[in-house]
Amino acid sequence: MTAPTPSPHVLMPGTYPEWDMAPLRSQYTLHRLWEAPDRQAFIAEHAPNIRAVATRGELGANAELIAALPALELIACYGVGTDGIDLAACRARGIRVTNTPDVLNGDVADLAVGLTLALQRRIPAGDAFVRSGAWANGGMPLTTRVFGQRIGISGFGRIGSAIARRLSGFDVELGYFSRTPKADSPHLHFASLTAMADWCDVLIVILPGGEATRGIVNAEVLQALGPAGWLVNVSRGTTVDEGALLQALEEKSIAGAALDVFLNEPRIDPRFAALDNVVLHPHHGSGTEQTRRAMGELVRRNLQAHFGGLPLITPVA
Repeated sequence: MTAPTPSPHVLMPGTYPEWDMAPLRSQYTLHRLWEAPDRQAFIAEHAPNIRAVATRGELGANAELIAALPALELIACYGVGTDGIDLAACRARGIRVTNTPDVLNGDVADLAVGLTLALQRRIPAGDAFVRSGAWANGGMPLTTRVFGQRIGISGFGRIGSAIARRLSGFDVELGYFSRTPKADSPHLHFASLTAMADWCDVLIVILPGGEATRGIVNAEVLQALGPAGWLVNVSRGTTVDEGALLQALEEKSIAGAALDVFLNEPRIDPRFAALDNVVLHPHHGSGTEQTRRAMGELVRRNLQAHFGGLPLITPVA
């Protein structure tokens, strides 16, 4: 009688929703790193058998982890951003990398528009105004309208284009910053982020993370945005010079910011909580049940393709 084929061993730095964990448990031997009291000892014990890592965008897989896994063949990322994965180390060893693009574009674009509205129309403040009973004593202070403004989108890939399509219905003038102009886009192209910040009323950031974009929204860009300008960041916390942003917000040298991402998440700089010109959101751009289910399914399909000897569904490297 032929012995059953052992299931592939997969290391998980962090958990997925239970609707993903159940099918993963049925197909793979899972090693739950987040539960290990001694991570290094846990990795050393299981490293010879681990052929794949199923990670999340914010957890990634650094060079140290990759080097500790001699049998590693694949890193499957639950998320579109792979800046937390050492792609150079993967390429050097021929380790494949996948992510979950496209399925989350609409949700992130929706949130970018929602945050813009929440920031300029002060929707969270309006909710608090009604709940507190302050409305009985007089009207809420006036806010800023969205329609008729100039909105600049920094990064014009899949999600940036989706944001532009949604905002086109708001009777706004749209511009975008990217290395090269998009031949099929009717919107104004800027090769300089500072120049676009000087032009626009609202700057929406949807650039990929990584060293190439680290701190790209710096003090110069914020100064160009100016005291009547607004910042919305739905990309990565690293794309904005957070120290310069906090100073600009505290000094009111920009009008305000709506932020879904921060440095040092989830333990963000406490200075943000003291500000009255911000809308803060917990890195939840893809955080709908429908999209998270689609992301998990795509991770599983990539794992199945790899171990089944088939082409990967969404390869990055």
